[in-house]
Amino acid sequence: MPELPDIAAYISALEPRIVGQPLQRVRLQSAFLLRTAQPPVTNAEGRVVRELRNIGKRIAIGVENDLWLALHLMIAGRLHWRPPEAKLAGRNNLAAFDFPNGSLVLTEAGTKRRASLHILSGEEGLHSVDPGGIDVFTSDLDSFRATLTLENRTLKRALTDPRLVSGIGNTYSDEILHAAQLSPITLTHKLQPDEWERLFTAARDTLQFWVDRLRAEAEAAFPEKVTAFRKDMAVHGRYGEPCPRCGEKIQRIRYADNETNYCARCQTGGNVLADRSLSRLLRSDWPRTLEELEALKRR
Repeated sequence: MPELPDIAAYISALEPRIVGQPLQRVRLQSAFLLRTAQPPVTNAEGRVVRELRNIGKRIAIGVENDLWLALHLMIAGRLHWRPPEAKLAGRNNLAAFDFPNGSLVLTEAGTKRRASLHILSGEEGLHSVDPGGIDVFTSDLDSFRATLTLENRTLKRALTDPRLVSGIGNTYSDEILHAAQLSPITLTHKLQPDEWERLFTAARDTLQFWVDRLRAEAEAAFPEKVTAFRKDMAVHGRYGEPCPRCGEKIQRIRYADNETNYCARCQTGGNVLADRSLSRLLRSDWPRTLEELEALKRR
């Protein structure tokens, strides 16, 4: 799922292309994409784009008359910049937003249709789709800690809850926790003051690094291939590869369609966290340390 750095890159790429341009037409290929009935999507057609902003993981396109088109890409949704009036061929093409200088095309891979478009009126309308999470760049350490300790949850769950923190998902939570050298399963109520400082600093620094980097890439070309797996990431998507800090192999916890990647040496004191599927299989033989894990592999 595109997260804050990816959304920032999309917005940086779109601003010089569509701000000040009239939205000539909205073509919807999928009936499931549009999630609102009022105002009708035709009300946005012919109006000039005035502003772009992110609402959590949504991209909000503001046009004249205080109307907003709020796009949520979910896991498999992606944006593409195409020539004017680009054809919507193929089942993955969900919509096109036509401008005089090009068409913004929304695609979604796979069979599940989760991406969404809301047509909203004014700030009140935008507020209705805002999960309410804090912005780590505008909050301070005290508000960050207060928000994440509203409930006693694991750091991984707290960071990826959009009602608590805005724009962070599976990818960048892994990177933040590695930078902070904290375990993804540590409970928020057990964090010490110095650990809160490390986490807050890591959240800001990690997101800023990737926002700056992806924005720079977007200046050169439209971000056509947004991915959660980048070669320069420290741990996310790097299971079995060496940790850039200590050289130990990156471990993972798999659950549902996601996995958490971490370094046992840097983040969990050398303890290997239980992976749901494997720990069920191995039961009492589940390795608790890196040394036990290596011994198991040698059997």
